[in-house]
Amino acid sequence: MSALSPLRNYIDGAFTDAADGRTTLVVDPSTGEAYATAPLSAAADVDRAMAAAEAAFGPWRDTTPARRQLALLKIADAVEARARELVDAECRDTGKPRRITATEEIGPMVDHIRFFAGAARLLEGKAAGEYMDGMTSIVRREPVGVCAQVAPWNYPMMTAVWKFAPAIAAGNTVVLKPSDTTPASTVLLAEIVGDVLRAMDLPAGVFNVICGDRETGRLMVEHRTPAMASITGSVRAGIQVAESAAKDVKRVHLELGGKAPVVVFEDADIDEAVEGISVAGFFNAGQDCTAATRVLVHESVHDAFVAALAKAAADTRTGGVDDEDVLYGPLNNANQLKQVAGFIERLPAHAKVEAGGHRVGEVGYFYAPTVVSGLNQDDEIVQNEVFGPVITVQRFTDEDQAVSYANGVEYALASSVWTKDHARAMRMSRRLDFGCVWINTHIPLVAEMPHGGFKKSGYGKDLSSYGFEDYTRVKHVMTAI
Repeated sequence: MSALSPLRNYIDGAFTDAADGRTTLVVDPSTGEAYATAPLSAAADVDRAMAAAEAAFGPWRDTTPARRQLALLKIADAVEARARELVDAECRDTGKPRRITATEEIGPMVDHIRFFAGAARLLEGKAAGEYMDGMTSIVRREPVGVCAQVAPWNYPMMTAVWKFAPAIAAGNTVVLKPSDTTPASTVLLAEIVGDVLRAMDLPAGVFNVICGDRETGRLMVEHRTPAMASITGSVRAGIQVAESAAKDVKRVHLELGGKAPVVVFEDADIDEAVEGISVAGFFNAGQDCTAATRVLVHESVHDAFVAALAKAAADTRTGGVDDEDVLYGPLNNANQLKQVAGFIERLPAHAKVEAGGHRVGEVGYFYAPTVVSGLNQDDEIVQNEVFGPVITVQRFTDEDQAVSYANGVEYALASSVWTKDHARAMRMSRRLDFGCVWINTHIPLVAEMPHGGFKKSGYGKDLSSYGFEDYTRVKHVMTAI
């Protein structure tokens, strides 16, 4: 076996190993073989990163919004200039197709950084005024402080941007931990940010990245320094973070799981719906908390829809990073492959696998595009997040039943409605209990609009001015006149 590439933490503008020298293996999911090592950061490493972020907070907070904006714009330019390196790192960690990663992720990442660069100069608050006789009140919108952030493995570099960009734009400093299975692109992002900060003579500790496992994340969240904890991950992880953060009454931002309902009415264009839903369900191997994985179809078009969706699944390919004809690559890790396969193995007798339902190949963690029909609302695969290339289909009789089925899960992140009836689409958008409702489309995101859910999908928003506000605090100042 060839020598493993060493990844390192990035703290206070410099690369460093874990204090005790411990490492973990980083596996290429396309092969199932380790290709790198990463630090297994412990308490001493967390202390060091938090100290760097805390030391940088004062001068960074006091940097003008215009200067912070300029730094973010330069970071966006640098990300664009080093796109090939970032794509290489991301694909090695995730197995994603190189072409799709380059076209679908780099552009939005750069745009999101530039959006928050602008947001840095658009802080909002109530107008100053005399709301009490003889007194003038003003509102200050201030950064929260040091932010402890934990990113997931499904979109490592994209979610890293979603976390650090609004945080530092608002004047906060960051300690971010990528998933232990996908650290490479985040470490590279830290280097890119660090180079810009150094060139502008700005504090080196504004953005720090430490690698590690769940214990590392727990140490970060429970550390006394951060004023805020932010995580994108599972419901289980979110609950643990909220519990840990509660000990110091830290602010918490949670973007957790999803089980997006996709409601297809009898008047929908079936061909367009199948095309849009199959891509939105299988993209990134279904490893997306907004993925179109739970389809509800009116009984009058159910059979035709299932047949068309099964054909679309059969025509969809998974494969290696350099295969330009595939839609998605492998599942991220061996445990995830086991989880997805387990859902299919445990299907009840009344369920029918219309397409897929099996592993692809013996090397790596590839799983076939899968469609399952004949399901009941209380079936495990309907109620729980699969996080794989699996689309389930249920039938409904009327609008009320569609709403009941759609809302009848613990998640509430995203949803979509497919119909030509505008009034019905508006009724459904009001009744669906999800943070996002798409109409005749599914999965597009834009920097100006918020992304975040309700119920067990968490709270707080990514993207948009709403997400920016999560990283600021409001102070009232009153003076006698």
